[in-house]
Amino acid sequence: MEQDPGLSVLGVTGLPEVSPGDDLAGMIGRGVRLRSGDVVVVTQKIVSKAEGRIVAVDPADGQSRVAVAEQEAVRVLRRRGELLITETPHGFVCANSGVDHSNIAAGYAALLPVDSDRSARRIRDGLRASTGVEVAVIVSDTFGRAWRNGVTDVAIGSAGIRPIVDLRGTADVFGRTLVATEICVVDEIAAAAELVMGKTASVPVAVVRGVDPSWFGEGSVVGDVVRSPAEDLFR
Repeated sequence: MEQDPGLSVLGVTGLPEVSPGDDLAGMIGRGVRLRSGDVVVVTQKIVSKAEGRIVAVDPADGQSRVAVAEQEAVRVLRRRGELLITETPHGFVCANSGVDHSNIAAGYAALLPVDSDRSARRIRDGLRASTGVEVAVIVSDTFGRAWRNGVTDVAIGSAGIRPIVDLRGTADVFGRTLVATEICVVDEIAAAAELVMGKTASVPVAVVRGVDPSWFGEGSVVGDVVRSPAEDLFR
């Protein structure tokens, strides 16, 4: 019996510190030999740095950080001290509007990209131009989950891959028709990539190889993954 080769997840090491205006696609293309069909996962932090989404905050003043989170929110759902649960303009419901103070110089914070799907498209197009290979790109970020402790990485932007694989109407192993099964493959890939990127290892890019080619195509995290308020039982 032929064995399925499965997936491989490769961390891209040795990338230089990213500054506003840097060409991320060029950096990534020089840092790893890509193959057509790869999925390149890029952390939100370096995307935000390259796009200049960095603001100054007072590290000694918690209210300074709260103010930034409020400015980045379209509404605040819950408050507990300096912790806010907010909704961003993208539709993400997350802690403190996704404003990040880790892995960045003291006195600064990284904001989410304005349009993280567009950010992913820009990196994908740049990699195609510089390497000649067709890859998909996912921009990932760390999110908590309601009703569960701990955090995991999810996709906040994507290009070249369908965010949702819809299995409704297909049969399970017992022949029963699936009626509600939609798989968020971009979140699953982002979580897999985080296993090699980590939070303190200075590995901001990973390549996931061996993804089902039927998953490739067009789509949008904001358009396809974010649940609309009309379908949300908790808003």
